[in-house]
Parts: sequence; structure tokens; C-alpha cells
Amino acid sequence: MCETTGEASSAGLMIDLIISLDGYASAEGWPGWWGLEGPEYLAWLQQEGEKDYATLLGAKTYRLMSGMSEAAAAEGSGFSVDEGASLTGLAAVPKVVFSSTLQAPLTWPNSELVTRDAVEAVAEMKRRGTGSLRTLGSLSLCRSLLAAGLVDRFRVVVFPVITGRTGRERIYDGYPDVSLEMVESRTFDGRLQLLEYVPTVLNGPPSSGSTWSTTRE
Repeated sequence: MCETTGEASSAGLMIDLIISLDGYASAEGWPGWWGLEGPEYLAWLQQEGEKDYATLLGAKTYRLMSGMSEAAAAEGSGFSVDEGASLTGLAAVPKVVFSSTLQAPLTWPNSELVTRDAVEAVAEMKRRGTGSLRTLGSLSLCRSLLAAGLVDRFRVVVFPVITGRTGRERIYDGYPDVSLEMVESRTFDGRLQLLEYVPTVLNGPPSSGSTWSTTRE
């Protein structure tokens, strides 16, 4: 991130992802964070967790992360100390879950279920000025929100691995064309690269004279 203020990076809606260099969200058989988390990155994660965000996620991510959070709280969970602290800490975070299959009340603490269309609901949340929003996983939700022009910041932490054989969940499949203006960058532990952008959804390549395909909130 080309050093900006915390206020600028926390405003509006942020898509927040971790990726391998070749654009995968995870890889079969690899540990969490590809085993490359370090003290600087973990300290930054803790600081980010203390910010006043509401976290948006879909049903699949909710089921996965709530289960992992519960498992991490149990004795002998098998998670590392850092993984366990990160997972159990999610219980205290305000969460908005978009799903037509889950039923209220949700068992994961501080989780609100929204059954209506996610794009419409998030657009309304932004119009009401309900505070800063960020995503957790939920790749299809992120794709829909970005395509609708609702995303104010697009942030990735790039891990220095290529998982061409074992990679799972290709992040950018199905994305529209998007131009990215870098507003912040940072390196953690000499190996992890954080990149934050202001995204603009395009009708086509910039050389064609395309304009935004949606109206940003």
C-alpha cells in the first residue's frame, strides 16, 4: 500500500482477500496462510480485527468459518496458537450473513442473517451509512459486489507461492474487467505483499475508451 491514512483505507466497502501468486484462495494439503505467516503479519491482523468493521459473508463461508472457530476453541484442536486465536476472535466480530438456505437464529455469536438479495442489501447499507464493511472469503459474494460497483477498496495479501497443482478456489474467475489504482502497499516479514486499490469496473479494455459499467455508490 503506498502509505495512506487509516481513515481512507477503512471507509466504505472493502473486499479483503489472501491469495497465492497465481490467484488461488487456498491449496489442498497446505496449512493455513500457506504456512508463511510471520510476526509482522499476525500483529497487523490483530490490529485490523480491532477496527470497527461489519464483516460480510455468504452461507458457505459462514458454515466453514463458524465450524473452524468453534473447533479452535476446543482443547486439542490441532490449530496453531496463532490460527486458533485468529479463528476464535471472529466470534466477537459483527457479521452479516447472506443466505437463502440458512435459518435464524444463527448460532455463531454476533451474526445477522439477511435472506434478501445481497447486492440490494449492501447498496442499502451503504446508503444508510451503517459504517465500514469488509468481506471474509465468500468469493461469489465478492464478485457480485464488485460487478455491481459497490466496492470502494480492493485489498489482497499476496503469499509467495504458486499452487498450480494443488490450488483451490480460483479467485478471479468470472470477474469483469477492472482497473485498479493503488492507494497503499506494504511488505510483511520480508515476504508477504499487501496491495490495496481503488477499483473501477470497466465495460472493456481501457484502450477502447470504455467507461464504468456501473454507478459507484
